[in-house]
Amino acid sequence: MRRIDVTGADGVRLAAWEFREERVQGDASGVLLLHGLMGRASHWAPTARWLAERHRTVALDQRGHGRSDKPAAGPFTREAYVADAVAAVERLDLGPVTLVGHSMGALTAWQLAAERPDLVRALVICDMRASALGAASQREWQDWFRRWPLPFASLDAVRKWFGEDDPWVERPHPARGEFFAEVMTEHADGWRPVFDPAQMLTSRETWVHDAHWDSLAQVRCPTLVVRGLDGELGRAEAQEMVRVLPRGAYAEVPDAGHLLHYEAEHATAWREAVEPFLNGVLTS
Repeated sequence: MRRIDVTGADGVRLAAWEFREERVQGDASGVLLLHGLMGRASHWAPTARWLAERHRTVALDQRGHGRSDKPAAGPFTREAYVADAVAAVERLDLGPVTLVGHSMGALTAWQLAAERPDLVRALVICDMRASALGAASQREWQDWFRRWPLPFASLDAVRKWFGEDDPWVERPHPARGEFFAEVMTEHADGWRPVFDPAQMLTSRETWVHDAHWDSLAQVRCPTLVVRGLDGELGRAEAQEMVRVLPRGAYAEVPDAGHLLHYEAEHATAWREAVEPFLNGVLTS
């Protein structure tokens, strides 16, 4: 794995991480992995390792996340996120690329595929809804951020709060605790997120109020919609997304939640859901 810096839209510096085995040929198909809101490229590491067995695989820290720039003035618009992903595909010479996106990263991926079909070969949408979530959802997120007991005294405290004590957790969820431990950094007074929560809310504001069916219908490449049975994307909506997509397919990961690509206990099921689709579209 090696780090590559990419200049995104508005001159924002983006950190990308390339996973590539030496035996993979130089003309191997490109895969770009896009994390969700509050995520980071490292969350894709288990997936990237098996993808790298056959493909040139890059995971991107999107603006405001991970080790990429977090410009105080933004922008954190849909257009900026998509333009950044375009820049990564073009400047790393990944196209025509397969995009694998989780949550907000999946929305970025399908908007890119709709706007720049010349750059995209295939698409995997991981647990992202096409319907509007609404203003109430945004208020809930604002309240949730205010409840975070910052700073955390230790990473164990991070794991415990997000995995057990967070009011949004219905039952113990160790993977969720680990997920958030990966996005914390140590300060003099304790552990805080590597991102600015206000910037995360601004990013979410740009898509939470709108439905995204129109852009989904414009995606012409083969597309797999994947959901966890206990995730945020319901089966009925997922199947409607497949129907709307001109070349859509459906898969689900039993017993998995929203973090289906990250939960170690579901790693095999996640791979079994995604790999046959990729093998089909990338070898045809």
